[in-house]
Amino acid sequence: MPARTPGGTHGRALAGRARCARNRPPHPRSSGAVMSTESLRRILGGPTGLGTSSLYPAPREEPPTAGSPVPGLYHHPVAEPDPVRTEEVDRRSKEWAIDEIGLYPPEWEEQFDGFGIGRYMTVCHPDAPTVDHLMVAARLMVAENAVDDCYCEDHGGSPIGLGGRLLMAHTSLDPLHTTPEYEPQWAGSLHDDAPRRAYRSAMDHFTDVASASQADRFRHDMARLHLGYLAEAAWDQTDHVPEVWEYLAMRQFNNFRPCPTITDTVGGYELPADLHSQPAMQRVIALASNATTIVNDLYSYTKELDSPGKHLNLPVVIAEREGRTEREAYLKAVEIHNDLMHTYEAEAAALAVACPLPIVARFLRGVAAWVDGNHHWHQNNTYRYSLPDFW
Repeated sequence: MPARTPGGTHGRALAGRARCARNRPPHPRSSGAVMSTESLRRILGGPTGLGTSSLYPAPREEPPTAGSPVPGLYHHPVAEPDPVRTEEVDRRSKEWAIDEIGLYPPEWEEQFDGFGIGRYMTVCHPDAPTVDHLMVAARLMVAENAVDDCYCEDHGGSPIGLGGRLLMAHTSLDPLHTTPEYEPQWAGSLHDDAPRRAYRSAMDHFTDVASASQADRFRHDMARLHLGYLAEAAWDQTDHVPEVWEYLAMRQFNNFRPCPTITDTVGGYELPADLHSQPAMQRVIALASNATTIVNDLYSYTKELDSPGKHLNLPVVIAEREGRTEREAYLKAVEIHNDLMHTYEAEAAALAVACPLPIVARFLRGVAAWVDGNHHWHQNNTYRYSLPDFW
């Protein structure tokens, strides 16, 4: 199952690098980069329809019902994912989690099923050529959630000692290179707990299809994620509520970035490293990841309020730091999300114009599909999420 593009594509992409570098996209606030949503969708070929005609839809008066989107949240509705693929990813993911790595005890089965990994992967990666490609992403996401739950959150997680646990887990993704005397002890530690087993196995499956560059890119983004975990844990230990800008900085690291960054691997091709590493592309990926993470803050708001302890999310931080009511803070968080989305879309459109290579457009379409699919999954996962009654 090759993840690389046919031989000529890489060469054409490299040949286009200088052209892309000379035509750096203007800042979205400059007149040359201001594009409508319709222009962006025309360039990237993404979904159209209800919700794409207005940048700031007005909040509705009636409260949302189960499965409704957050009122006023800028998003692009997408079609329901393929039910056959969804069911197959669910089946294979559960088989891997139980039979291959022993990820969770029987009492967690309902939560595993309620997460809906098959729906998540299928709606976020509509261009995946096979279910095998979808499973590459599914295993990684299940493993990331196991680390989050078992090290940080619901299932025994704690900020105390988190750094040591995360470091050992990260060596399941980024192998230790040490002396023959100590290598066996490290190798044995990869089986010590479920999160490390999950990381190791998921990464093995990923590197079977990813290029060396794609694998290194993913390891880098996972290091970013772990750094974000540690910042939040440090605030938890000191009972610190960050300023809003500080919270947003943390969320740029503790966010979904490892997921959209592998969209080319899951799609069965490769965006060459020189194109992926361009500052303009990195900004697009960062903005998309930041926006999708605020989606999580908004949909998980009531779930986190009902959980023990104090959970930091954007509405909570805004309420405390800016002296707003819960409702005002939540609606301000919606505005922040929308601002991030508009900036992301403007930057993506400008990059597509400045670097008119088919492989760049393909990757940008993949990121856009992930952004839209991520919202669709959050909106429709009523097992996990419900909305506050602020409307």
